[in-house]
Amino acid sequence: MSYDRYVAICNPLRYLSIMTHNFCVTSVSIIWLVAFIVTLINIISIYNLHFCGPHVIDHFYCDYEPILQLSCSDTSIIQKMNLILGFFNATGPFIIIVMSYVYIVITVLKIPSNTGKYKAFSTCSSHLIVVSMLYGTLMIVYMFPTKGQSLILSKILSLMYTVLTPLLNPIIYTLRNKDIKEAFLKLKFNNL
Repeated sequence: MSYDRYVAICNPLRYLSIMTHNFCVTSVSIIWLVAFIVTLINIISIYNLHFCGPHVIDHFYCDYEPILQLSCSDTSIIQKMNLILGFFNATGPFIIIVMSYVYIVITVLKIPSNTGKYKAFSTCSSHLIVVSMLYGTLMIVYMFPTKGQSLILSKILSLMYTVLTPLLNPIIYTLRNKDIKEAFLKLKFNNL
């Protein structure tokens, strides 16, 4: 989505020739393929572990880290592999997003009118809010060591990126819609 916004703002006349149906299908296919391969690697690595203790996961859902904590096997190699895969899977898209927005900001600052700048920034604001919420919690949960981190904090952060971000996502994008804003304001003033 950040690349879409980048093309729309930085190369508006070439938008339709760049963001073709084939480009979008290819991009989504590559992303799904990478996600499938990483998930398969994680499943195979967990499948090879031995579990001998309690089989109760003290978490909201069956997350990767709590499963590793239940294992009797040495999980240090798996944790290092997971850190490396997580680093590339999280930072790769994050770098693309940041670079897209750096170019967007540079382009928007060259726009002479304040109205044009406002319109361009407001186009990106929703995506930037959602990305910040998602990547902020993901990085805290998965990129920092879990040793010494409280279980409650880990659960709350996991809940934020699995429930709160997807829940707020349509709300954040919907509030950009002019009709929704007007209906919300009418509802607000009718209740006063």
